[in-house]
Amino acid sequence: MSTQPGNGLPPAFMAPETSSFLDFLAAQAPELLPGNRRLPTPHAGFEAPHGTTIVAATYADGVLVAGDRRITMGNVIAHREYEKVFPADEYSAVAIAGTVGVAVELVRLFQLELEHYEKIEGTALSLDGKANRLTTMVRGNLGMAMQGLAVVPVFAGYDVDRGTGRIFSYDVTGGRTEETGFTATGSGSVYARGALKKLYRADMAEEEVVTAAVQALYDAADDDSATGGPDLTRRLFPLVALVTEHGYRQLPQQEVAAIAQNVVDRRQRTPDGPRAPVL
Repeated sequence: MSTQPGNGLPPAFMAPETSSFLDFLAAQAPELLPGNRRLPTPHAGFEAPHGTTIVAATYADGVLVAGDRRITMGNVIAHREYEKVFPADEYSAVAIAGTVGVAVELVRLFQLELEHYEKIEGTALSLDGKANRLTTMVRGNLGMAMQGLAVVPVFAGYDVDRGTGRIFSYDVTGGRTEETGFTATGSGSVYARGALKKLYRADMAEEEVVTAAVQALYDAADDDSATGGPDLTRRLFPLVALVTEHGYRQLPQQEVAAIAQNVVDRRQRTPDGPRAPVL
């Protein structure tokens, strides 16, 4: 791109044509978008690092997003302490399951997209607007997903207009669903969702919803080898983020450790976990 004399920047950088950084990038340097890259043909047995399992749940004060720490590559544990939950902006969080390298790049672009919009427009996108932008990004990765490099995020946030927490789940085609109460994604999601079905209540307090999330990830790890449970030896515990009217907050690991220790102690007495109350 040619630069304008005197300022060193191409004219496109100075023209306020769009509030979407992705649209700007698609117009000026489309080859930099992940979905536009040409990939080599993978050799037989190729395994990319994958992240598992994510849970999200609304509660009395907002919404929780939590994930285990394990990354797998085929039947090998590639990483034991990876972070899969990120702030999207001040009032929202995004968590990833799927191909780790592509997923993290998508998250970084999403964060930049929201920041760029706010700087250009002078106001933040609505929560629905943020969810729509992520839909476009996931759909843009469809070509890579068809080659086995899928990204399946969960997006959640505190809707300041409605005064409540909300959750959105996605499929590899970019299809978006607003979830009621809770959701889970990743290889251990079927077990985590089953645990949340018997533990979840809409009016849970913070400690209760964090405990339910840790219980759900414990159950996922119990039946899914790709999901990592609480590691008391290495002091590795799920990553938990809370989004309320006060914004995004990552729960300190010492607080998660105390809850996880309590869950492990209780599982020694009841290995199959707490039971749903009889009505």
